[in-house]
Amino acid sequence: MNEETRRWQWISHIILASISIFCIIPFVLLVISSFTDEMSILQNGYSFFPEKFSTQAFVYLWEQKNQLIRAYGITIFVTVVGTITGLAFTALLAFPLSRKEFPFGKIITFLVFFTLLFNGGLVPTYYVYTQVFDIKNTIWALIVPVLLVNGFNVLLMRTFFANTIPDAVLESARIDGAGEFRTFFAIVLPMSLPILATIGLLQTIMYWNDWMNGLIYLTDPSLYSIQNILNRILTDIQFLTSNSDYAAQSGEAISQLPSATIRMAIAVVGILPIIIAYPFFQKYLIKGIAIGSVK
Repeated sequence: MNEETRRWQWISHIILASISIFCIIPFVLLVISSFTDEMSILQNGYSFFPEKFSTQAFVYLWEQKNQLIRAYGITIFVTVVGTITGLAFTALLAFPLSRKEFPFGKIITFLVFFTLLFNGGLVPTYYVYTQVFDIKNTIWALIVPVLLVNGFNVLLMRTFFANTIPDAVLESARIDGAGEFRTFFAIVLPMSLPILATIGLLQTIMYWNDWMNGLIYLTDPSLYSIQNILNRILTDIQFLTSNSDYAAQSGEAISQLPSATIRMAIAVVGILPIIIAYPFFQKYLIKGIAIGSVK
């Protein structure tokens, strides 16, 4: 390696490191703000070096720990079940579409692509899920709407299968007497770990961050996910602090609610597990998207 190449590598590393630091800075500010005193934020704004630190926002969340623990359990269950089931559905649809000999493959692929451009709208969707699937106020209201099926993920996985799985490997499996299911589970899936990890991470993030389905299909608080619980806590605080009549009757306690810092604390509680899990999937995520996005 000559000197000029080494110099350009160092410059590239410095540029990428700088970009990475700029990406991390908002999360650092988020965490610091969640531990900042409420009055300090109101008077001086958000800062990396606040005048006074406080754990008041997290203390308030800790007082809701029973609801949060239950919501975390529901979110973990929904995320695990939804991700595994969604991966199975996506792979089982994407693999046949990746084979040239599959009948009506182009038509089905077009229908999958069509779902990326158009949807039925909120009212027909709500009617189908509540009247046909009857999932209102059930745990399935947090799983089924996201489960059926993300067209982008199907096309991404289909492209990966078409470009990565050699026809010769599939043909040799058929010559050895392997059926379609055995070929798929014993050969195709083990060779597809990058795209499976990529789609799995995308679906995990989608399930973990989903709050819209709980807002639309759930009225039972015992079924709320962590995002719905945190959203309700934030809404309650905003109502209490903005309702002057109620605040006047309740006195000083309402005025001391951490309405600004609670937003930061809620964001930290909601996003922390995903940040912890992401580094374990990063290698597969980059490889899976790079290969699966090639047309």
